[in-house]
Amino acid sequence: MILDKDGVNMRNNEKKLGIYIHIPFCKAKCLYCDFNSLPCRDDFVPAYFNALKKEIAFYAGRLNGYGIKTVFIGGGTPSYVDAHYIYEVIAHMKNLFDMGECREITIETNPGTLSIDKLTAYRSMGINRLSIGLQAWQNRLLSQLGRIHKVEEFVENYNLAQKAGFENINVDLIFGIPGQTFGDWAETLECTAELEPAHLSCYSLIIEEGTVFGTRFERGELVPVEDELDRRMYWHTIEKLKSLGYKHYEISNFSKEGFECAHNLIYWKEREYVGLGAGAHSYFSGRRFNNVYGIEKYISTLSQGCLPVENPIDISKEDEMSEFMMLGLRLVDGVSAKEFEERFERGLLDKFGSQIESLLERKLIEVDNGFVKLTRLGLDLANQVFIEFV
Repeated sequence: MILDKDGVNMRNNEKKLGIYIHIPFCKAKCLYCDFNSLPCRDDFVPAYFNALKKEIAFYAGRLNGYGIKTVFIGGGTPSYVDAHYIYEVIAHMKNLFDMGECREITIETNPGTLSIDKLTAYRSMGINRLSIGLQAWQNRLLSQLGRIHKVEEFVENYNLAQKAGFENINVDLIFGIPGQTFGDWAETLECTAELEPAHLSCYSLIIEEGTVFGTRFERGELVPVEDELDRRMYWHTIEKLKSLGYKHYEISNFSKEGFECAHNLIYWKEREYVGLGAGAHSYFSGRRFNNVYGIEKYISTLSQGCLPVENPIDISKEDEMSEFMMLGLRLVDGVSAKEFEERFERGLLDKFGSQIESLLERKLIEVDNGFVKLTRLGLDLANQVFIEFV
């Protein structure tokens, strides 16, 4: 068993972690989506959630002594399934895990899958953060992306969420969509920000292999947005949202004060987390691993009394230091030299002095008050920075 360690990460005495729960079901797969999702397979839903509860039970002993800090329910479209399935999973975790100090429970949703009854049910079970996938304000672009909703449904669902008592709402947006003009993106930002969500995630579209968009691109049927326009959209996002009082705290994420995503900060700060569900990834007890991706295999493995884990990788201290830099530099505040030294008992410049010197010369990073962080150029060329620490 790859988890037969004592369950305590000796490098982290906090003994707190995040839980990610993957719900792979959705109404229709978006044309750009490469997530582990299964559209219109409601016949698998009961068996999948039974397997998920078995996996939670498997972890009860392994997480003994850990406090769950955050829970993130992602997909797929978790709001596609009936709310009672989500309730049963959360209730099961509350019975078996230490959830007493859990500060944030997020669920991903799509417009067209929400109702006031469902939203009220989420609130009653302790979900206090909602993430809604809008992506674009123009219905023609939503149709091109393969989205199931129109912008009018988003507005209606957003208002219902506020009526149900949600104050911490994130809205996902995408720029760099083929056929999207700068004016389209400016309108999307303007109209979304007028609703005053607590958090905005603004991603540049990546055309992934294995997606419908990927196939169209290979055939020459899809023309990506030019880099110059993509970067113009990105910097307009930063300037516009800053002017409206949002904090740009991660490459693609913006929040009102105090509404940063606590769960995602666990990833970016390289803290421990456990992923539950088909294809979910974990970083726990000095190892990275993932669950099997196939939904049927995930269900059958747990029905046989086994954990569905694969690809275990032991993370050495050297690996951990590299990952700490690559993940931490995604944060706009950057990496704290003091925090690095306290965690690894080694100076940041002692370990990565040559890389930092090279990146400084190329004006991709700067050192500011004990923090190493990306410059404006570095934000545009972040992958060139990250690769230095591999």
